[in-house]
Amino acid sequence: MAFDLKNLDLFVRVAALGAIGKAGAEFNLSPTNATQRIQALETDLGVKLLNRTTRSISLTPDGEVFVDHAKRVLDAAEEARQVLTRSTKSASGLLRVTASATFGRAHIVPFLAEFLAQHPDVTLDLNLTDAIVDIVEQGYELAFRIGDLAPSSLLAQKIDANPEWLVASPAYLERAGRPQKPADLLGHACLPLGTMRNWQLCGPDGKLHDIAASGPVNVNHGEAMSVLVRAGVGIGMAALWHVGPDIRAGRLVHVLPEYRVARETNIWAVRPPGRVIPARVKAFLDFMQRRIIETNRERYGGLA
Repeated sequence: MAFDLKNLDLFVRVAALGAIGKAGAEFNLSPTNATQRIQALETDLGVKLLNRTTRSISLTPDGEVFVDHAKRVLDAAEEARQVLTRSTKSASGLLRVTASATFGRAHIVPFLAEFLAQHPDVTLDLNLTDAIVDIVEQGYELAFRIGDLAPSSLLAQKIDANPEWLVASPAYLERAGRPQKPADLLGHACLPLGTMRNWQLCGPDGKLHDIAASGPVNVNHGEAMSVLVRAGVGIGMAALWHVGPDIRAGRLVHVLPEYRVARETNIWAVRPPGRVIPARVKAFLDFMQRRIIETNRERYGGLA
């Protein structure tokens, strides 16, 4: 039995989203056209795949069985296409990517023109947001994330390290004094980033020091926090790709340089599980990893 792969792909997205109209929109289909395609697939199979009501869509028992088979068929088709083309130059189609707003502006947006010039058959849907996006449910093929990854079925690839320092402006340190040991931070204006209110530092002897960071401002945006630190509001914990240029220029100073931030975070690329990596995703991932590493070395090479 031959299947229309577009109908299979649509069905898999309907199963993930629980909505025919929403899934159809991703394929530039009207709700009516999307429904007709699902019905055509059901006719080909001779079974009902979806339970439809005015309020919801759910998989039938046959649909639950078939969705995994449909994914494997799509994987096999993509793998076969890549074997035949054997080159990322064949990258084509819509690529949906998400990343945090600050990271995306610094590491992705500046290089998009170059990537698209190299891969003119790729169109890009880039979502820059500081919200955690469910990439499977929302249909993204790739996400860039920073920090610790929660356990999940997503496939993760390390892109680069993400070293962090405690930093402050010279004006703040002149006014408030320079901390000599972690305990001194308790008497300073420390600026937590989001929920990271516990700063753990590791001394030269390997001893860990836990500091409850508190100060006049708590902000959930790394770029905004860096602005506040440069303005002399207090001491912040910042990624070097944020503040490396400021440290080099003397606008910021490394606080407690003999103590390192204990947590080691990385920049990750994550993608949905169980799917062959499409040529467009591989091309974008390889290209951006090179550019991210180059950008970070320019920003803080020699500091960390």
